[in-house]
Amino acid sequence: MNMLTYDVAAPVTRNRLSVGLRIFYAIPHLVISQVWQYLAQILGVIQWFIVLFTGQRNVGMWNLQNQWLGYYGRTLGYVELLYDDPYPPFGTDAATSPVHQTLTFEGPANRLTNGLRLIWIIPAAIISGVLGLVAAVLVLVSWFAILITGSQPAGLRDFVLKAVRYVMQTQAYGLLMTDTYPKYG
Repeated sequence: MNMLTYDVAAPVTRNRLSVGLRIFYAIPHLVISQVWQYLAQILGVIQWFIVLFTGQRNVGMWNLQNQWLGYYGRTLGYVELLYDDPYPPFGTDAATSPVHQTLTFEGPANRLTNGLRLIWIIPAAIISGVLGLVAAVLVLVSWFAILITGSQPAGLRDFVLKAVRYVMQTQAYGLLMTDTYPKYG
């Protein structure tokens, strides 16, 4: 089975001004990511029917979803203060980003797990939502810590990184990109 990996190189230094204005810098990326997510979700519904009837994933739709997932991961890493600079590039170019994310394509898909995905994803979606809320609070605490001290406590960063990784795995599972259930860690 195929598990999404997500890691972000820890920043050496922090730019307090960049961190202070981060939410404003991130607005264009958040808008583009949200619009692109709608397309990825529509493709997920179409992919559901394809897998249900053929037992195979469509590689073209999977690639488009994977490109969105990579962009979303870079945007989320930036918003969640997992890295400082550079500003994330728009689109699919991840060359300068400190975010390292991999998910490999698997053509054959389990029809049963995909057919029941809307039911089986419920616990993962609840956990993902709770982790996301806790991570948001810790990002706010980290934001103040970085503005005051110039550094982010390692424990806060590690928890947020694990939470974002779980959210990304849940997204990939929900979009039928993998049959591997998300796991925290």
